[in-house]
Amino acid sequence: MDSRLLDILACPICKSPLKFDKQGGFLICRADRLAFPIRDGIPVMLEDEAKQLEVDDPLLNS
Repeated sequence: MDSRLLDILACPICKSPLKFDKQGGFLICRADRLAFPIRDGIPVMLEDEAKQLEVDDPLLNS
């Protein structure tokens, strides 16, 4: 994932910054506890496609 792209991407729901989880291939919104998938190098920034994370999910601490 290009770091310049990460600088401009934001959560589509709350507009907070996203963290890139390289190992899992997700963009993480800590505020909404959502993990947006990256498919074929393209972030899928749809709420319906995002994985809801539990409060204690290790992805929120990355």
